[in-house]
Amino acid sequence: MDYGAGPMVRDPASGRYQRTRLFVLTLGYSHKSIRLLTFRSSTRIWVELHERAFRRLGGVTRVVVLDNLGEGVLAPDIYDPALNPLYRNMLMHYGAVALPCRVGDPDRKGKVEAGVGHAKKTPLKGLRFESLEEAQAYLDRWEERWADTRIHGTTKRQVAAMFAEERPALLPLPLEPFRYYQFGERTVHLDGCVEVEAAYYGAPPGWIGRRVQVHWDDRYVRLLDPKTGQLLREHLGQQRGGHRIEDQDRPSQTPLGTLQLLARTERAGRHIGALCQGMHHRQGEPAVRRILGVLSLAKKYGAPATDDACAAALEVNVCEYRFVRRYLERRPHRPLSLRQVDPLIRQLTLYRDFIADKTKEENEP
Repeated sequence: MDYGAGPMVRDPASGRYQRTRLFVLTLGYSHKSIRLLTFRSSTRIWVELHERAFRRLGGVTRVVVLDNLGEGVLAPDIYDPALNPLYRNMLMHYGAVALPCRVGDPDRKGKVEAGVGHAKKTPLKGLRFESLEEAQAYLDRWEERWADTRIHGTTKRQVAAMFAEERPALLPLPLEPFRYYQFGERTVHLDGCVEVEAAYYGAPPGWIGRRVQVHWDDRYVRLLDPKTGQLLREHLGQQRGGHRIEDQDRPSQTPLGTLQLLARTERAGRHIGALCQGMHHRQGEPAVRRILGVLSLAKKYGAPATDDACAAALEVNVCEYRFVRRYLERRPHRPLSLRQVDPLIRQLTLYRDFIADKTKEENEP
């Protein structure tokens, strides 16, 4: 597999002609090629192009030889390359094995290099198309009527005839298509959870502060060991702000880090501490993030203002970080509390007498 430069096609988003990318898969025995066009490339698009090529062939190759482009290979190494997780799992789903070339050695996949050049020089040279569908249809017709029926210069045989001999050796297509997912790395927070699209999912005990790999789609969120790839936890997807923690992962005692955090809230203010204690009592470890949020509000708006907001929340029996945040956002310019004590602040009576004296002097003739 490889990419090459495709024809100029009008991009519907910008209305301008844009150079496309030409994806080419070439079989090693018959030199049969599958050529597909795309405007842009990403890991997801790279994987989808493989699937489309396999479906057009009616089977799967046992080995995939590719260049060290980032969509497929994260860390090139001739002996132990690090493959992109999504690409690796797609190949595992289809039963294929990736074999990246040595860095700087494109001749290792010379057949597909020739397939890219063949399409660029023969059917697509100098042409422009108004849509990607039109360009793909033109390329498919050329592939069927000319490329497949030609006598190959190396084998001296017809490509279609040799593909008919090679096709039975392909692996069968799986019954179910590959399920796409997103992936990334997350750090396990103090509450034992990782954040994925504003929802929180519990990790096993002992992972606080460590990095885990996360795979997620519309239904599931999977936490994996970054070194071994072992599945740690699998959770159903939650709505934004929701939590999903296995019962076996809930601590029987309050962790030391949480106790220290609650002690910080007590020092920040009496009502701040009481509110945070109530949040932790009602919600457990998922409240840790919200407690940190209250402390960040105290840093942003000041401890006295935040303490007053927490007092208002306790008065109406709403132990929620969101209430405190909205309370402060709607009162961002509250006057400073007169409870503040500072040696530079004089008694108010002194200011009163000073203003009275100045006013009296101005009124005298």
